[in-house]
Amino acid sequence: MQLEIRPDPAEVGRARKWARSRLAGSGIEVDESLAETLILLVSELVTNAVVHTGCPAVLRLSLPGGAAEAATVRLEVADTSTRAPVPRCADDDATGGRGLALVDGLADRWGWSREGAGKRIWCELDRCAPSAQSAMRRRCGSEAPAYDGLAYEAV
Repeated sequence: MQLEIRPDPAEVGRARKWARSRLAGSGIEVDESLAETLILLVSELVTNAVVHTGCPAVLRLSLPGGAAEAATVRLEVADTSTRAPVPRCADDDATGGRGLALVDGLADRWGWSREGAGKRIWCELDRCAPSAQSAMRRRCGSEAPAYDGLAYEAV
């Protein structure tokens, strides 16, 4: 599944709505923590593409079919910008610069690669069986790791 994204900040909301609509039939409930995390990741990656590149992008989403208890969800945003994602420290008072830090903290895996004249940024979330998710929440609690902000800079 994919969605064409225009270089317009209003596209971020449209991308979130589109991703939520794709959850139906995937076995992922809209109130499940995986769904909430997925929507946040869509928001961050699409925002980065729209705000930092000024280029059209393509959002791709791969969801498990049916009621799969253990599966991987993959999210990709491809754009035609040559600007690579690089770490940037965000001050405590900064209103931006933390998007990829959130991706790093929330996704099980993420990365990026050059693709033609542009790039593709991807992340994956592993869906665990419900008992494993509960154990992970108990184990992690509020001890979420802190990360320096990351954003785009010209290469």
